[in-house]
Amino acid sequence: MIKLRVVNHQHVRKIIGENNLQRLGNKLDGDLILPDDPAYHQKRKVWNGMIDRYPAMIVSCKNNQDVIRAVNFARDQRLLVAIRGGGHNVAGLATCDDGMVIDLSPMHAVSVNPDKQMAYVEGGARWTDVDAATQVYGLATPGGVVSDTGVAGLTLGGGFGYLRNKYGLTCDNLIGADVVTADGQLIHTSESENQELLWGLRGGGGNFGVVTRFEFQLHPLGPEVYFCMVFHPGEETGKALQFFRDFTQQAPDEISVLASIGTVPEGSEDFPEELHGRPFIAFAALYAGDPVIGEAALAPLRNFDVPLADFSGRMAYQVAQTLFDKDYPAHSMRYYWKSLNLMDHSDRAMDAIASQAHHQVSQFTTTDIWHIGGAIKHISNDLSAFNGRHPDYLLNVEANWPDAEDDQENIQWTRNYLDDLQPYTDGGLYLNFAGLQEEGASMMQLSFGSSFDRLAALKQKYDPGNLFRLNQNIEPSGQ
Repeated sequence: MIKLRVVNHQHVRKIIGENNLQRLGNKLDGDLILPDDPAYHQKRKVWNGMIDRYPAMIVSCKNNQDVIRAVNFARDQRLLVAIRGGGHNVAGLATCDDGMVIDLSPMHAVSVNPDKQMAYVEGGARWTDVDAATQVYGLATPGGVVSDTGVAGLTLGGGFGYLRNKYGLTCDNLIGADVVTADGQLIHTSESENQELLWGLRGGGGNFGVVTRFEFQLHPLGPEVYFCMVFHPGEETGKALQFFRDFTQQAPDEISVLASIGTVPEGSEDFPEELHGRPFIAFAALYAGDPVIGEAALAPLRNFDVPLADFSGRMAYQVAQTLFDKDYPAHSMRYYWKSLNLMDHSDRAMDAIASQAHHQVSQFTTTDIWHIGGAIKHISNDLSAFNGRHPDYLLNVEANWPDAEDDQENIQWTRNYLDDLQPYTDGGLYLNFAGLQEEGASMMQLSFGSSFDRLAALKQKYDPGNLFRLNQNIEPSGQ
């Protein structure tokens, strides 16, 4: 693997060769962006402001042929490759130092076949693109909870959102895909063609190629839904978590809810000034059905205590999908998120979470607990590589802060928090919330569990040289 150590554009041109770069640029329908390009410093940024990397080149792709040309060039030049869909991965996997970024962001088209209830989504699309196209027909597929999130990363890693208990994870609704493999071939996978590859794409990470188009199953939903977002006093966190556990254990599949523990930030425009700095526990839930029924079904979450603030109500599904957007700005905030499978949800476990959560370093940090139930539980490992269906809850610690000098303190606090909660987990985690993936291969084997060997064999078939390694990486079985 060539190490370029990019300092300036002359260095890139010298190491790779001016003629080679010119030939690549001339072949592209999109753009070849080098370090001397005026757009370079903006294009190299990703969502997580903590990630500051300098690729040797960014290939901004307009179509499948551009992706094929980029893959062939990177392979032949032995370049490190990063694939950028939405650029939203917490670990910064969408970019790299010294190598090539294959940027799919110009490829963000979404088309819908309402008769077949299917959506065709290009690899650079974000969930706002999908929701806008599908809601025209009163249809939706499970996405995330922030509309700016990239479709590719969320899907390939699993995909927790507000429709999960009714319709499954995002990856469960993937029914086909176009993929450029390491040898520069464009192949299609579906339940009748290259079926094993589809199994691997359903939660197995971006290991097997560049997905240039996703095909999703759609479901009737909206345009209006009932959404609950209520903030209760943080002093009641332990009691509230026990209530949350009991509520979710008997809730219908139409309800997908998460509990979020944090502090009202100073200067927040959404809360009165007297609540700034106040600890809270919030419930965010969507009812995937009739809003009238949903209002009654979600009322216990609102009535648990006298709320600090209640933003619940009937609203457009597209609006509900954006309610957390401003809490997760691109570039200006630094993010370090870790997770664990919460196998023990006893009162003791809930109290352990409550005792830790409100000691966060940053006022922007939250502890989120996702209920895992309904449709998620009905999918077997034979149909999907995703291996996080067995716990009833996923605990996610989201450390969010604005200043670089606070990096180490926030990261260490998060790691200590998760270490203290190890008695309540099986050691597995959700790979879209995996910090900087510092545990490496051991984390992958533990998290993929019984799917690991099958994924390694699939990797051997489609990428035996491990060209695509900046992902939730599994080495080929032949290595």
